Amino acid sequence: MTAQAIATTDHETIRRWAEERAGHPACVKGTRGQRGCLLRIDFDPPEDSLDPLEWDEFFTTFDNNNLAFLYQDQTASGGKSRFAKFVDRDSVAAKSAGH
Repeated sequence: MTAQAIATTDHETIRRWAEERAGHPACVKGTRGQRGCLLRIDFDPPEDSLDPLEWDEFFTTFDNNNLAFLYQDQTASGGKSRFAKFVDRDSVAAKSAGH
């Protein structure tokens, strides 16, 4: 069995995925600019290199930077995966609803 990555732009899917894994919206320290910041999902315990964000600010930055969320639900062994990264929407066939 291989683990598969899924791309989405759906805010609720992203939020639900993160919260199911005790993840919180975050920004890499020192990356704030006119277009927001470098987004991350921070898992417990919080990383010192990340600043917490509210979901509204997170998704404003996400949309303004034309990002998609690439994630895995499960690892190859069937466990809950924390694999996720942000990619340009044009580089993936992201679904806007569902996944």
